Amino acid sequence: MKNVTDSFVSLGHWPSAGSFGLNTDILATNPINLSVVLGVLIFFGKGVLNDLLDNRKQRILSTIRNSEELRRSAIEQLEKARARLRKVETEADEYRVNGYSEIEREKANLINATFDSLERLENYKNETLRFEQQRAINQVRQRVFQQALEGALGTLNNCLNSELHFRTISANIGILGVME
Repeated sequence: MKNVTDSFVSLGHWPSAGSFGLNTDILATNPINLSVVLGVLIFFGKGVLNDLLDNRKQRILSTIRNSEELRRSAIEQLEKARARLRKVETEADEYRVNGYSEIEREKANLINATFDSLERLENYKNETLRFEQQRAINQVRQRVFQQALEGALGTLNNCLNSELHFRTISANIGILGVME
């Protein structure tokens, strides 16, 4: 015990005790100052530091939770988008197949309609040709008949004199009279 009291007594005999000054002995003053500062910081700052760390921990945890929720939401949206993409691709394939078959149907319909139009035009052409042929034949007949009639009349007029003419008329009148 004497050693302990001696150490306190010896503290009172320090040359700088009782006066204020700078101690330039770094090795002697730094560990003491650091231990005092650390002790005060630990004693007074422990609650504040715990509160700051707890707040930071809560913010990090809430950020992680929010990130997880956003991740889950993004995964759900991605799955929905993939499902929509598959559906749209399927519909596009159906439209493509239906479109090709519709194009082929329209092509066949157009070919058939064109064939029908050509057939009608061919029939109309043939009818027009027959009509024109018949008209030409009728014109030729009329012309031949007219020329034959003119030739017969010319021959009759040259061959008939008034006496022959009179006898022909009388014979025709006689034939008409018998018919009555």
